[in-house]
Amino acid sequence: MIRKGPVLLMLIGLMTAGALAFAQDAERALIDSMPPVVIETIPIAGDLTVDPNTTEICVSFSKDMRTDIWSWVQVNDNTFPDITGEIKYLDDNRTCILPVKLKPGKAYAIWLNSDKNLNFKDVRGKPAVPYLLAFKTKKMVSSQ
Repeated sequence: MIRKGPVLLMLIGLMTAGALAFAQDAERALIDSMPPVVIETIPIAGDLTVDPNTTEICVSFSKDMRTDIWSWVQVNDNTFPDITGEIKYLDDNRTCILPVKLKPGKAYAIWLNSDKNLNFKDVRGKPAVPYLLAFKTKKMVSSQ
């Protein structure tokens, strides 16, 4: 004689586990289908007190990125920093480094991707959502 209670509980448990696994797979597929986004910048966007001795601008994305292409885009000549070396990605494949020379008391604005320049792309080729990074360096205080 088969006891219906334990069998029914086992079937409900299996169906629940299957439904949870399906839901997790669906969520993963949804996230995978979305474009990468900027999750962190150094300096922080909007910071008005960036040290002018900062030598790198870093951007981190939500997904693994193609490391052979990028779009650090000028808003205009006056707000783009001087580039001092080769652009590179860290080994995490999510953080891109722009070596720079900043000037004291100056505002900077850089698009990470833009309407026309979409070369920050994830490993599947999906362009990152454009992001405007704007910040200002501190003025140097002269010591007397």
